[in-house]
Amino acid sequence: MSAPLVLGIETSCDETAVAVLRGREEILGHVILSQDVHRVYGGVVPELAARAHLRVLDDVVDQALQEADAPLEAVDLIAVTAGPGLIGALLVGVSWAKSVAFALDRPLIGVHHMEAHLFGPVLEDPEARPPFVGLLVSGGHTLLLHVEAWGDYRLLGKTRDDAAGEAFDKVAKLLELPYPGGPALERLAEQGDPARHTLPRPMLRTEHQPGDPEYYDFSFSGLKTAVAGRVKELRAEGTLEGERPHLAAAFQDAAVDVLVSKTLRAVDETGCGRVLLGGGVSANRPLRETMARRLGPSGNVFRASPRLSLDNGAMVARAGLFHFEEGRVSGLELGADANYPFPGLRASADWGGSAA
Repeated sequence: MSAPLVLGIETSCDETAVAVLRGREEILGHVILSQDVHRVYGGVVPELAARAHLRVLDDVVDQALQEADAPLEAVDLIAVTAGPGLIGALLVGVSWAKSVAFALDRPLIGVHHMEAHLFGPVLEDPEARPPFVGLLVSGGHTLLLHVEAWGDYRLLGKTRDDAAGEAFDKVAKLLELPYPGGPALERLAEQGDPARHTLPRPMLRTEHQPGDPEYYDFSFSGLKTAVAGRVKELRAEGTLEGERPHLAAAFQDAAVDVLVSKTLRAVDETGCGRVLLGGGVSANRPLRETMARRLGPSGNVFRASPRLSLDNGAMVARAGLFHFEEGRVSGLELGADANYPFPGLRASADWGGSAA
């Protein structure tokens, strides 16, 4: 029996992304269309995002199928991001997927956006499989997980306010950089000296111990506020322009330090030296390099290429295929949900597994 052909659809934010996946790892078609309109406003405008998805989704699907050299009728399974995300944007993808699944009588799988990010690296590296400590960092979420098996996720920590990607975008805006802010800030930081400005490392204290609420959780709001205060001071001094690269470098250095340090705490507690990075912020080069350097030669860091780190349909297709193989299929009653529950996610207190 040939491997199933999976159509993956992602419309949770401002990328209209579709992929055609054969089996677990062969990407036949892969199209990502970003919405440039949001640059005018310095951030994603939900209504404009939904309208853009509605306008282009048919064309993006057609292009992905052309790349795969397959007609829509050849698709065996349809996977779609059902949440979390912008509700209007999600509704476009879910409604399209439900309509086609009904018309073609194909199985439909609703996929959690952040779980899909866990599957991004394995599309390029078969070794990027459990067990691992997973750090998911995106514009809307920051999650630290211990994953012993696909579908079985122990939640160690999460952000209490701004997500890591949100903090990058907000600081980029403070520094008058274009949207999307994360890549622009990373480029500017390459020209700066992080030691020029001292910034806090929120919720990263040496006296914290496993079991403390702050041990694994993240907070980036205070770091963003510290940058805002420093920007105000430098602007009053008339030195902001020359200090922008150094302030960008200082912020990035602080954010990366917090993300890596919390992850390594999880490595120490679980005994699992395998770390998987997922989400758009995982494309940040200093984060990848610092994680690998501080983990050391005895550990492994798995991450997808930048194209598969960002929101994409291939990761949705792969996550959908996993659930299909486990016998979990969504009915046509599937709805979009901005607070879509993460399947298989358990708090540490409910965890019954052993360390990897």
